[in-house]
This record gives sequence, C-alpha cells and structure tokens, in this order.
Amino acid sequence: MQKITPFLWFDGNAEEAARFYTSVFPDAKITGGMPGPNGKPVVVAFELAGQTFTALNGGPQFKFNESISFVVHCADQAEIDFYWNALTADGGAPSRCGWLKDQFGLSWQIIPRNLSTLLSRPGAMDALMTMDKIEIAQLESAAPPTQA
Repeated sequence: MQKITPFLWFDGNAEEAARFYTSVFPDAKITGGMPGPNGKPVVVAFELAGQTFTALNGGPQFKFNESISFVVHCADQAEIDFYWNALTADGGAPSRCGWLKDQFGLSWQIIPRNLSTLLSRPGAMDALMTMDKIEIAQLESAAPPTQA
C-alpha cells in the first residue's frame, strides 16, 4: 500500500470521474467503493498507472483549482496528443504550457518526459509560453541545442 493517496472531492460524480479516468489511462481500474444511503457510492477507489486515488462524493462545498494538478510524463507527441485530447474532451478546457482542466475541473499537466532537456535550448521557453498543448517539434526547432 502506498503511503500517500490523493483524495479528490467531487460534487456527486465521483464514480463517473473514476470511470472516466480509468477509461483514459491504460492498466487502470476501479478497486473499490463504499456505498452511500441512496445506493450511490460515497467513496470510489481507483488506480491510474499504479497510483491509488480516492474519489469522494463530498458535495458542492469545494471545487478544484490550479493549485493542485497531476503531471502526465509522455514519451512522445502521440502520447501527448492522446492524453490532451482525452482529458479536454466533453467539457475540458486547455490552458497554457501543457496545462488543462478536465470535464470535472481537475487540472493536469501533459508534458514530454524530456521537457527539461527541451527547455535548455535557447528560445524554447519563449516558444513554450505561446503554447497550450505542448508541441515537441516547435520546442526542438526553437533554436539549436546549447553547446557544453
């Protein structure tokens, strides 16, 4: 069992969110739940990429904001495109520099694994600041790599 588990507060749609997230990420699954008085789960446990999460049907008192986000490290542009498109679908919204909000208002960062290397190129940070979804080719073509 992992020592720290993200615990996410939803407004009555925790099970819907867990089903959505487990449909997007490979090797993901719903691992449990706790039924509420009306038969709708109060708590839903699920795993994404080996990470355990708990979703709570807590009500409308609290909303997600950008102060918390999940980072998805992607191998290539195809993987960036896949997660970006899946997580912005059905009411999600793009933001800047690889950030987005999904349909539930949860913030994600969809980035290439080698982002720090890409950003070591002169002009790459300036290019990144103009992007919503990260385009690796644009960062690679911003300027030649620096010489050590």
